[in-house]
Amino acid sequence: MIYASPQFEVESILAQKNLLPLFQPIVDIKQARVFAHEALIRGPVESKLHSPIALFNAAALCGLNIEMEYAAREVIFNEYSRSDRSYPLFVNFSPDCLLLTDSHLSFGLTQLARSGLKPSDIVIEITESSTIRDYAVLRDAIARFKTLGFKIALDDLGEGTSGLRLWSELSPEFVKIDKHFIANIHNDPIKLEFVRGIQKIAVESNTLTIAEGIETKEELAVIKDLKVDFAQGYLFGRPFPKFQYTLTEEVHSLLNKNIIRLFADQQTTASKQATVISLASYQTAAFPEMTNEEVYNWFDRENTLNSIPVIDHKGKPLGLISRYDTIDRFARRYQKELHGKKSCTTFMDANCLVVQKDMSILAMSELILTADPKYLLNGFMIADGERYVGMGSGHALLREVTNMQIHAARYANPLTLLPGNVPINAHIDKLLERRIPFVACYCDLDHFKPFNDAYGYRRGDEVIQFVGRLLSSLVNHEQDFVGHIGGDDFVLVFQSDRWETVCNDILDTIGKVMPDFYDLKDIQQGGIRIEDRLGNEHFYPFGSLSIGAVQVHADAFASHHEVAGAMSNAKKQAKKILGNSLFIERRRLSPTAGRFNQESR
Repeated sequence: MIYASPQFEVESILAQKNLLPLFQPIVDIKQARVFAHEALIRGPVESKLHSPIALFNAAALCGLNIEMEYAAREVIFNEYSRSDRSYPLFVNFSPDCLLLTDSHLSFGLTQLARSGLKPSDIVIEITESSTIRDYAVLRDAIARFKTLGFKIALDDLGEGTSGLRLWSELSPEFVKIDKHFIANIHNDPIKLEFVRGIQKIAVESNTLTIAEGIETKEELAVIKDLKVDFAQGYLFGRPFPKFQYTLTEEVHSLLNKNIIRLFADQQTTASKQATVISLASYQTAAFPEMTNEEVYNWFDRENTLNSIPVIDHKGKPLGLISRYDTIDRFARRYQKELHGKKSCTTFMDANCLVVQKDMSILAMSELILTADPKYLLNGFMIADGERYVGMGSGHALLREVTNMQIHAARYANPLTLLPGNVPINAHIDKLLERRIPFVACYCDLDHFKPFNDAYGYRRGDEVIQFVGRLLSSLVNHEQDFVGHIGGDDFVLVFQSDRWETVCNDILDTIGKVMPDFYDLKDIQQGGIRIEDRLGNEHFYPFGSLSIGAVQVHADAFASHHEVAGAMSNAKKQAKKILGNSLFIERRRLSPTAGRFNQESR
């Protein structure tokens, strides 16, 4: 068999333009309609270069990455020219292509015009993860493209480390939030706060946001609640060779429906409202009339002072004076004599960090960690509009972020990121308080300890994470709740009517999938054999799940403590049944005695 060299394959693809363009819809959430499409490219079908990563990596190894990018765009432009061009097209551009010479720019415009297209038809997507060496040069290049009529989108915000810097430098019309922060956002308070912070910055900077990677209606519900502008993902449509202009009835219904997110109720008010004003400590400011010598003496008197803010007489922040810079400068020969009587604004940092008091803590932490390290040392000014209100320090910011992470750990299990004991109990108490009937289920894996002992905790963690994902994928998140107590114990709280069907679906899936977590020799014998401390061998069949369900009426229980006790008892009954099992305990009020009877199945 003869194998073609990568060089030959790449050159052949370029010569024949043997590329497959795909298009994925971008949806306007408020208008419930398709707004635009993103263009994607694939190599020849059934080729090892079909994947875009493999395709462009091979082109780069051959020194033909720019040529491949131009070829991809030509194929994309030709297909787009035959479509309804009232929908903008988002096209990926590498910084390398954006920074090319005038002749390359002219070629790109000619390529566009040859397809009958205009710059206003195209939104240029710049990938954050691309290596950018000179922001000033890139900013100038982007300005030229904007002048020509192109719009700019920053892709994959949050994937790399330079996203906020790129955002501030390039002022794009659109920012695409990386799919990592969208996946399972309805069960992850940290991701929720991150996206909330990004959306707040976007509103303040007049930028439109696009949430990438939306696959479930629960993720869409959160994105809608956060007022993100646009959405993209498999829920709306997969990349396809043809343009998709309409949405399914199900998607229309989701976009037009007001969905209540139960998870939002489980977050503390403090974490939702944490802003930088909580970091503010009032530091007396200097005015421009103060001299450098007076500032130096001020630092000399107050040893704990790292920096001094400078404001005008209306309270507007002007800059920041660093203790280190001042003392270092005046330690040099003749500097005090030369500059001591000059205004303190002579050496102040006019480009210091000034943030608004209602900026979220998480957004602030992302900003300062991607900015100049001096801000961690010198601190930052906090303003209310254009009025100085106080100083914040890098130390105080990091301490607050750490506290928030510790606090979040109490509310979400770190392994599955599902709500933990505190929100589980709060949710049950809220249902009891509102006298809403529900079904509470205690889910416990059988034979999990022997599995953990045989295969190790990493394999055990994989099983626990799988169960967490399975429970989350099968319940109705508009009405139902999934919690993780710890270890291999989970809680389901149902308000939906299909709870028994869902429980049986869970058990059926566990029965089919669980053997896949075992080694081949153990699959062949139907379980694992383990010796105890005395050397006696025991056989344990494949792991299964026991679910103890309690139908709860508010009159039957006073608090989550009583519900937990009833769930635990039902779970013990379920575990007496061999294999995957569901035990249901029904409680009802006796009309004669005024007492509660138990009816178990």
